[in-house]
Amino acid sequence: MAIRAFLFDFDGLIVDTELPARTGWEWLYRRHGHELPRERWATLVGTIGADFDPMTYLEELVGGPLDRAALDEERYAHEVSLIEAERLRPGIADYLAAAKRHGLKRAIVSSSSRQWIEGHLARLEEAVGWDAILAADHDPARAKPHPHLYLEALDRLGVAAGEAVAFEDSPNGVRAARSAGIFCVAVPNEVTRDLALDEADLLVPSLADLPPDELLARFA
Repeated sequence: MAIRAFLFDFDGLIVDTELPARTGWEWLYRRHGHELPRERWATLVGTIGADFDPMTYLEELVGGPLDRAALDEERYAHEVSLIEAERLRPGIADYLAAAKRHGLKRAIVSSSSRQWIEGHLARLEEAVGWDAILAADHDPARAKPHPHLYLEALDRLGVAAGEAVAFEDSPNGVRAARSAGIFCVAVPNEVTRDLALDEADLLVPSLADLPPDELLARFA
């Protein structure tokens, strides 16, 4: 089948929000004399509702309750200040342009909230041109690694699984795309580089290393 749609994850794939998010929590942990366990943090990447709660674990480490609201506000402000310096990840602009050039549909499929996604798209001046935005919107049952969002994206776009390519950066995302029967390209970032992405059909260090026409030629 010819490819008719590109399906993009958002966090860590279009924009590297993953490293600022982890850095914000590392900053908070170190203020209390502890280190954020990166192996446990990794379970949160690309999903919601995971077993690890970083604030609860920090309270266990310090041996008592913390002013969660105040600390979370400070941590989040630190995280956002880092995210606002981030631009599109390498190669993303080329893929968006290729989708327009070839008449491909394009969608965002993310475990985050639609408000979060649209806010950053507006900041990056990339809010126009999307055929669909599928977001978990705080519902763990819809979040990756469940395939629901990808299946909804295929239905919304009117394309078959074999007519789409998904771009993901995390094991949870890769698993969701593959469970929906979609060819998945894994593009790790600083946070996910050492995670197991071997379930993906193709692994590339950066989309800048794989020109979109070269990828499409694989399906010609």
